[in-house]
Amino acid sequence: MRRPAAGGVGVVSPVDATAAAVQEDPLFWAAVVVGALALAVVLGSVVRRLRRTTGERLLGALREQSAVAVLTHPNPDPDAMASALGVVELADAADADASIHYPGQIRHQENRAFQTVLDLDFQHVADVSDIPARAVVLVDHNEPRGFPGAETVDPWAVIDHHPGEGDGAALTDVRPEYGSCASILAEYFEELGWDPLSPDEDQNGAEKRLPSTVATGLVYGIQSDTKHLTNGCSPAEFSASAYLYDGVDEDRLDRIANPQVDAEVLEVKARAIRNRDVRNAFAVSDVGEVSNVDAIPQAADELVRLEGVTAVVVVGCKEGTMHLSGRSRDDRVHMGKTLRAVADEVPMASAGGHARMGGGQLSLVHMEGLGPGDGVDRAGVTDRLFDAMAGDV
Repeated sequence: MRRPAAGGVGVVSPVDATAAAVQEDPLFWAAVVVGALALAVVLGSVVRRLRRTTGERLLGALREQSAVAVLTHPNPDPDAMASALGVVELADAADADASIHYPGQIRHQENRAFQTVLDLDFQHVADVSDIPARAVVLVDHNEPRGFPGAETVDPWAVIDHHPGEGDGAALTDVRPEYGSCASILAEYFEELGWDPLSPDEDQNGAEKRLPSTVATGLVYGIQSDTKHLTNGCSPAEFSASAYLYDGVDEDRLDRIANPQVDAEVLEVKARAIRNRDVRNAFAVSDVGEVSNVDAIPQAADELVRLEGVTAVVVVGCKEGTMHLSGRSRDDRVHMGKTLRAVADEVPMASAGGHARMGGGQLSLVHMEGLGPGDGVDRAGVTDRLFDAMAGDV
């Protein structure tokens, strides 16, 4: 609408000016339409990216890599091995070469059975030069450790359920509220719409189908980190187990869960029970020298079952290193923090873990006072463990 101005000259509104420009130049309207469409495409792309699940983001990132190296923590357990197997399956779907690496040893009988029964190929890392790809995926831990040059590794992706500050350049998915890392990988496959294949189905060439080997491995990874869904679970573990159920090979699962037990493991368990020192509801047991350090956490699992005992630490030594393994079913005792508090008093020692379980290593040489501090003997370590469990450290 025009409003009369001084001198009788009409003033043209912006709307009328725009309409007139469109009538005079049709290209103006075409440019507006093209611009609107381009903006819609950009906004749509942003919305789709924001809505992508973590599994979709990981698969998309893997498609941009020609090769990835999946790295477990030093002595991989079934949860770490299963999670690594899951990443390899996703890498295969993305046409990226993938290999699994570990810097320590696969020692525990169920860990060796897991590798053997599922016929897995893991490669040992002596130092950083043994890692064949620049894109390194950490599973079940979030900071590289356990081999020379570990501090120089810049992870490309991190998938873990332990608390920590480590992150990945392309993806970081750390969920301390979960009971296992395998649950996270199972969730990826479910988000991507993969259906588990039963053991009787053809495992070759099926798109968006999860092989029985992977499903079986992930289920046992979940079970091993949660004491068969009885300890440290979140809803994710039950949901993942239900999703994976159709793909589980019960025979292979049973062979992994019930391997033959080394005689030394039984002997160390017996020594842990005989040598236990119980104060109030806490127990510490020094089993002396061992050749198989994996017997120490198994002894801790056994000792915490004793009636009246709510938190335990088993101590054993091998080749100049004291190994600590703790278990807690006492809400007052966060075992990871307990062991860390004791290790912090010894130079070059390391320890940590969850509320319910933890582990640590102390150098006997440094315990004797090499470096800062006055040193501590084995009896002193026992006293400090009791103090830490009681909250006095």
